[in-house]
Amino acid sequence: MIVRSVLLRSRLLRWPLPVAARHYTEGNILKLQDRGFFQDVFPAEAIDKARTTLGASPQTVYAGFDPTADSLHVGNLLVIIGLLHSQRAGHQPIALLGGATGQIGDPSGRKTERQAMLLDSVNRNLRCIGEQIERIFENHRGLMWEKRGLGGALKPVLVVNNADWYRELNFVEFVSRVGRHFRMGSMLSRASVQSRLQQDAGMSFTEFTYQIFQAYDWCHLLQKHNCRFQLGGSDQMGNIMSGHELISRVEPGKDVYGITLPLITNEEGDKFGKSAGNAVWLGAEKTSPYGLYQFFRRTPDSEVEKLLRLLTFLPLDEIRSLMARHQRTPELWEAQKRLAQELTLLVHGEEGLRKAEDISDALFSGNVQALGELEVRDIKQTFGGAPLVEILPEPGLSVLDVAMKAKCFRNEQDATRIIAAGGFSINLNKAKNVAEVLAPGVHILKNGISLLRVGKRNYYIVKWLA
Repeated sequence: MIVRSVLLRSRLLRWPLPVAARHYTEGNILKLQDRGFFQDVFPAEAIDKARTTLGASPQTVYAGFDPTADSLHVGNLLVIIGLLHSQRAGHQPIALLGGATGQIGDPSGRKTERQAMLLDSVNRNLRCIGEQIERIFENHRGLMWEKRGLGGALKPVLVVNNADWYRELNFVEFVSRVGRHFRMGSMLSRASVQSRLQQDAGMSFTEFTYQIFQAYDWCHLLQKHNCRFQLGGSDQMGNIMSGHELISRVEPGKDVYGITLPLITNEEGDKFGKSAGNAVWLGAEKTSPYGLYQFFRRTPDSEVEKLLRLLTFLPLDEIRSLMARHQRTPELWEAQKRLAQELTLLVHGEEGLRKAEDISDALFSGNVQALGELEVRDIKQTFGGAPLVEILPEPGLSVLDVAMKAKCFRNEQDATRIIAAGGFSINLNKAKNVAEVLAPGVHILKNGISLLRVGKRNYYIVKWLA
């Protein structure tokens, strides 16, 4: 294979991306531990047997996704990448959608119970996240496997809905057949249960049963698809243990293994992609391709190598070379740009990546028209932390008027002095005349937004009300 290296110097890497030397994962996916990919294997004493099983023949590996929203978010990416690594290794990936368990609510990592969802909302969410998962797997197959010449056919992901098998069981039958295999002591000892019992609100019976349903999911997939491996975040260990315990009683002699992935947090310790309560979504309707691109483009230097290892398929040698160049010229943000490119391509495909890079290039060069193409959410993501002010347009509004309404200055005296000195911009262009009347297309963009800037770093977003 010919390896093309592209040295970034003054602008973004452009499509097509450089072809890496080798992206293929061996059958034993546990070797991905050298990327920091796995946290634990359960049962711990069976790790050698799990390695042997994975390396000996193709296996079936599953991970679950509950339909708590109409889109997955970047916090789900690591589990999806885990399924893709399994697929690349020759195994059969299964994405289990929680049409049933989503109505119950997983208590893992939560301090309060989720609000019950209407069935129509559950079904809509199932359809949306199912389509997202299939699109990501298709993007990976076409753009990161076949286009990069990495091997033969991949086993297509199997997307299943656990509501399909629970419809066949009535409550008494389920409790009689499945419930008798669980012990209260073990269920109460789970970390997800203990942490909730210590809260004033406690835990409902509904949430308490979640581990039974997730355990049965694994048992069902083992019986129907010979699924011996489950992937999940580190907060899923209790549910994985429950599944292992059920299978050991229902299917004695069949060895199964749980693999947990590390919880990714940012520098402040917040869950990845959920800082300040603002999730970064994988659905273009909720977070645009440009917004996703910018999220990863702004990755701190201290985090970017870790995310390249965890969330991309780039070989470690390529990542080390990339980081060496980045350390020599950090001002070029080469590592962050490559991270953003790989993940935008995976989630949104070629067209999504091209649009994201075109907008980024235009904004970097000061193209006001590009700013007018953005939605409010994109501008907020681009100029993170900028306050958003909604203003009702009035005839004759001046540069000074909008600056004061947006609270850019403490008083008119400061505003007049700084504006006249060239320290104030509207839509990336300096505005020095305080009396200049605002004009659509110049001061007010076609998306109904004005981007104000005081000095070099202080941005304010004005949304003009219709």
